[in-house]
Amino acid sequence: MNQFDVIIIGGGPGGLTAGLYSMRAALKTIMFEKGVFGGQMTLTDTIENYPGFVEINGFDLSQKFAEHAQKFGLQTIHKEITAIQPGTDWHKIIIENKETYEAKAIIIATGGKSRALNIPGEKEFYGKGVSYCATCDGFFFRNKTVAVIGGGDTAVEEALYLGKLAEKVYLIHRRDELRASTILQNRVKEDPKIDIIWNHIPIQVNHDADRVSGLTIKHVQSNETQNLTVDGVFIFVGYAPNTELLPKEIEMTPDGYVKVNNTCQTSIPGIYAIGDVRKNYAKQIILAAADGCIAALHAAQYIETL
Repeated sequence: MNQFDVIIIGGGPGGLTAGLYSMRAALKTIMFEKGVFGGQMTLTDTIENYPGFVEINGFDLSQKFAEHAQKFGLQTIHKEITAIQPGTDWHKIIIENKETYEAKAIIIATGGKSRALNIPGEKEFYGKGVSYCATCDGFFFRNKTVAVIGGGDTAVEEALYLGKLAEKVYLIHRRDELRASTILQNRVKEDPKIDIIWNHIPIQVNHDADRVSGLTIKHVQSNETQNLTVDGVFIFVGYAPNTELLPKEIEMTPDGYVKVNNTCQTSIPGIYAIGDVRKNYAKQIILAAADGCIAALHAAQYIETL
């Protein structure tokens, strides 16, 4: 029988921290991650707000998280989970080859995915000028003109990154002020390559035969439109939680996140949700890691009571 104390689903900062704490608590633990360790963290060019590192590349920090957890013997499997089946004393998961695993506690750390604008041309030209990751695709737009959509930390960070590569960057935001942290706002406003376009929303990705050629934007108050000539469109308008796996018994918030208590436990005893998949105040690496710590510590206490 594939029986464990703890099953962790997702190998981002929250999941890896949960793995570290579970192993230190002498819990038999296994982690499932279908992609690379680190999740969204790996896509960040420069991280400056994780304590202990003045500046570090997202991929490098991901590797440090993984190495730390694996130092304590965390077992990992790179396969996709297809179902979670809650039980009483044991919860079950099913992976892609129909094999089953059981655990007394499950920690769900599935994170989120980039939200789409759902405008004409966006889906059709994804990978042909439309992107959701500047560090992945920015190289292809060296000395070209690009548009960045959004006003939060991620959008501004990616605009600054693209400013190192592109000839010109339009940062398009639907409000008259950015939501990003003050230090990032100051940097983007001082960058001569970045032109902020306030109070506008994108309404259509324009294209020629097989590539993006421009972007139509609309003023949110006057409804006047204009066409920008750009070679690429980078979209950073938030994340949608990856909740497709969750059993229907788990209580959700009205906006589609997992509802948890102060120990990150869901409405099902022994099942936890951490990081971007749950409703939280902000999406930060340090908060996901803190969730992983809390969930693992409580899981150890919960298992002790069984």
